[in-house]
Amino acid sequence: MEALTAQRTYAKLVGLSQHTRALTSVSQLLEWDQETYMPPGAIEARAIQHKVLAGVIHKEKTGRPFKEALCSLIDLETGSIIASGLHEQQRRALYWWRHDYLRDKALPIRFVEELSQLSSQAINIWRIARKKSDFTLFAPILERIVDYCRRKADLIGYKDHPYDALVDEFEPEMTTKELMLLFDEMGSAIQSLVKAIRATAPVDDSFLHNSFLEKKLLSFSHLLLETIGYDFSKGRLDLSTHPFSTSMHPTDSRVTTRIGKHGLMNCLSATLHEGGHSLYEMGLPLEGWGTPLGSSVSLGIHESQSRWWETYIGLSRPFWEYFFPLLQDYFPEFNNISLEAFYRAINKVEPSFIRVEADEVTYPLHILLRFTIERQLIEGSIKVSEVPDMWNSLMQELLGITPVNDAQGCLQDIHWSMGAFGYFPTYALGNMYAGQLFKAFTNHHLNWAERLAKGECNFIRDWLHQHIFRYGRQFASHSLIELATKQPCSAGFYIAYLHKKYSAIYPLHYHA
Repeated sequence: MEALTAQRTYAKLVGLSQHTRALTSVSQLLEWDQETYMPPGAIEARAIQHKVLAGVIHKEKTGRPFKEALCSLIDLETGSIIASGLHEQQRRALYWWRHDYLRDKALPIRFVEELSQLSSQAINIWRIARKKSDFTLFAPILERIVDYCRRKADLIGYKDHPYDALVDEFEPEMTTKELMLLFDEMGSAIQSLVKAIRATAPVDDSFLHNSFLEKKLLSFSHLLLETIGYDFSKGRLDLSTHPFSTSMHPTDSRVTTRIGKHGLMNCLSATLHEGGHSLYEMGLPLEGWGTPLGSSVSLGIHESQSRWWETYIGLSRPFWEYFFPLLQDYFPEFNNISLEAFYRAINKVEPSFIRVEADEVTYPLHILLRFTIERQLIEGSIKVSEVPDMWNSLMQELLGITPVNDAQGCLQDIHWSMGAFGYFPTYALGNMYAGQLFKAFTNHHLNWAERLAKGECNFIRDWLHQHIFRYGRQFASHSLIELATKQPCSAGFYIAYLHKKYSAIYPLHYHA
């Protein structure tokens, strides 16, 4: 195909892709509404809406117009570019368009519609089961979801393990085998660190768990987001049971947090975490919206951005050198607390039951637990009915504690009700990616701590834009991390970061 015709065809592909993305953003808006303001009685109607939209979007992604345009530019079987005159970024976009098309085309429309409707119903059943702390209420529909996910893996196809096909949806080109190797290394090192910390004197964090006025917490959360660069003309902060971020467009990226019995830092950390997700989405190339060039790389890279702001920045001493006096203005009850005591308290390491409330060190162990269970559910080596007992057993093995009920254990997460098997590993990968990125960032900005202690955050966001945001989805996760850090992707940076930070907080007597 000659260069001029190739560019015209590419432009057509962009238009089709943007139209599909617009429809997807409508579906995301419905999901956001379902988690924030939708009346509970509307769940059945919302499930039908999700089903209809899922079918329409799937038809767009796999329809003849899109396929014909794509096939004119790239060979679907081999992945070879067959058009001339395309620049390197366009060729990379075609690589990912083909990747996604082959996945989507493998799934029949009816299957996609049914799974979407089933997931929407399952979310409501999960909420009821969690409220009553009764896994048996959730188990029947979870069995159906697991069955659909197994069928999904078979339809898409895989080389070594059915879980590979599911992981690829969230972390493209990652395999179960690679995950097991990374998590074995990470898990072993973190368990040793936790054991060493637990042998030291406990840290007092009781003052973090008092009751705080919702209005003040929301106001301070707004301040945090504004300082790190969140643009409220393009987003908003709301409350939800399970904090999340959703982005319909770089000019419409919304976050939620939660307030209540969870304490000060659960609210503020959730705000920073979801704000990190939104900063990534707001920073993606606007001109590439609706195409791979304006899309996020993976959920692992996404999680690296949220954990970056939540932990690497938001739990750092220089961050609170600036914000702690402001916090004291909002909450006078902290006036008798020193910055050092506050810093140690927010970084307290103690095994706990709830993933989203876990400290920075034990958090990945929660992910290893879920990865183990859902991998075995998909391969069929355990049954859904065995999940509660296996959950409790692994919690004891990894963290040394055992949940007293299902709400505290296997019913705490929404992901399985969404059919999102393969999602959980990206949380641990995000921590690992962030560790390597943070090392490169601090090597480049040797005075980062001094600048952050003055409330400067723009230079941090600029560095992330330069090395992550501006590339969109040109590269797979490992390639992007290597490009940004000039080092092969490794869990070693993350492990070294944890050891260095917590050796300064706790008197540890062991070697990593």
